[in-house]
Amino acid sequence: MTESPEQRPAVPGRFSRLRTLPPLPRWWPLPACVLLGAACGLSYGLLATPQYTATGYALAVTDKGTDSAAALGFAQSFGRLATSDSTLTYAHGAAGESVQELRTRVRSETSPDSPMIAVSGTSDSPRRAAEIANAVVEAVIVGGEHVAKETGVKLIKFTHAVPPDEPVSPSAPLGTAVGASAGGLLGGLVLLVRPRPARRSSEAHVPAPGPDRTAGQPAAADERELV
Repeated sequence: MTESPEQRPAVPGRFSRLRTLPPLPRWWPLPACVLLGAACGLSYGLLATPQYTATGYALAVTDKGTDSAAALGFAQSFGRLATSDSTLTYAHGAAGESVQELRTRVRSETSPDSPMIAVSGTSDSPRRAAEIANAVVEAVIVGGEHVAKETGVKLIKFTHAVPPDEPVSPSAPLGTAVGASAGGLLGGLVLLVRPRPARRSSEAHVPAPGPDRTAGQPAAADERELV
């Protein structure tokens, strides 16, 4: 007797095996986000163009007869003017960059304890970074010379910016660590905001009482006695 195709047992295939796989644990987004963040950080560290930063310094000094404390206040003012449009316009010729580019590549800092101005230039070339910093420092010094007679304070170059040896952009190991940390934070947030599955009730279901069959037996016995 031959079996029909409907009666033959089904051979377990790929889809039936997939249906038997155990479900993923609830915390699976956490390691997935950590791995994804680490991969993104590693890719950034390997593919991003290294950036270099060079720093030059200018010093504010006072003339004879001028209060030395005035140099500190003027250093703070000239430090704010280091990234102004007038200073960058004067420096863009020597820096070889447009004013728009210099706005993103120049940073100035001052100290509350010393009359010193630090000007940093950033570029993908160490030599270009030093040229940008030196050009802006020169522009700040020239701007200070215009008001030196009225204020009694002038700016001088303290140190020359030199091309750096190491980039300031994150390396591959650092990028991987930062990416993994960010991924772990994101995965933790996903676990906090995702809805939790409904809990099954642990109370036992007690069946409803059925009809009492013995309730009618005494009445039937009384009827037989009366008969």
